[in-house]
Amino acid sequence: MIDLHAHSTCSDGTDSPRALINQALIQNLSVIAVTDHDTISGWVEAQSALRLNLQLVLGAEISCLTETGVSVHMLGLLFDGENQEMRKMLDETRDSRIPRMIKMIQLLNDAGISVTMDDVIAAKPDGATLGRPHLADALVNLGLIKSRDEAFQGLLNNDSPFYVSHLAPTPEVAIMQIRAAGGVAVIAHAFASLRGKVLSREDFAPMVSAGLNGIEVDHRDHSGIERGELRAIARELDLVITGSSDYHGTGKLNVLGENTTDQGQWEKLESMANERRVVRL
Repeated sequence: MIDLHAHSTCSDGTDSPRALINQALIQNLSVIAVTDHDTISGWVEAQSALRLNLQLVLGAEISCLTETGVSVHMLGLLFDGENQEMRKMLDETRDSRIPRMIKMIQLLNDAGISVTMDDVIAAKPDGATLGRPHLADALVNLGLIKSRDEAFQGLLNNDSPFYVSHLAPTPEVAIMQIRAAGGVAVIAHAFASLRGKVLSREDFAPMVSAGLNGIEVDHRDHSGIERGELRAIARELDLVITGSSDYHGTGKLNVLGENTTDQGQWEKLESMANERRVVRL
C-alpha cells in the first residue's frame, strides 16, 4: 500500500517522524511520504528510522493562496532538499504563520473567547510548524471545545470569522518551485468543501501550465461526487491520480493507509522527478 500524505510532530501531527515510520511498518505500507507543513525538518529522523520492506518519500505540504483568496495545499514530493530557493519559500511561508496566529487569537479574544499565544505555544511540540491545529489543541486544553475536528468544523473553519489567511505563494509559484527543485507537485484535497472555499474546475489549467503532476483524489474530506469530479479532471488533463490518508496521528480521525495510491500511478509520478529520490534500505 502506498500513502503519499502524512504528518509528524514537525508540523501538526502527534507522532514523531520515527513513530510515523513505525506506524507505516505496522500498517504494512510499502511506501510512505512524510509531508509536514512548510518544513523538511523531519526528513533526517524519518530516514534514520527506515526499515526493510518500506520505501520513504520525502516531501512537504506547502501552504498556498490563490489570487482570489482560496487556500490551497500543494504536496511537493521527491524534490532536492538542498535547493536554496525551495528552502527560502518554505522558510518565508513558515515565518508568516506567527503574525497570522496573533491576529486569529485577537479575533477570538474580541469575541470573548479567552486564549493566548502562550496557550498555543504550550500546545505546540518543540520545533513544529505553527498552525491552526495548535490553536485548536489550546482551545481543547482550555476546555472550550472537545476536539480538533470540532474546531475545524466551527471556530477555525476557512469560512469562520476567526480565520485569517497568511502570506503564501500562489499554487502556480509553488508548483514551479517544486519542479525547479527536481520534484513533483500534487494538489492535496482540492475539493474538500467542508474546509471552506474550494477551487473551480477552471482553476486547474494554469496549474497544469505551471507543471502540476497530479491530483489527490481519494481523501477522507472528499465526498463520492467530489472524487468523481476530480478523477474526471485528472484524466482530462492527463494528471496522476493519488489517494492518501493525510494522517496526523491522534490529531485527526484519519487512519494511516485509509486511502492509497495505485502502484502504476505511483510509478508514473515517481518517474516525473528529475532524479530517483525514494529512500530505500
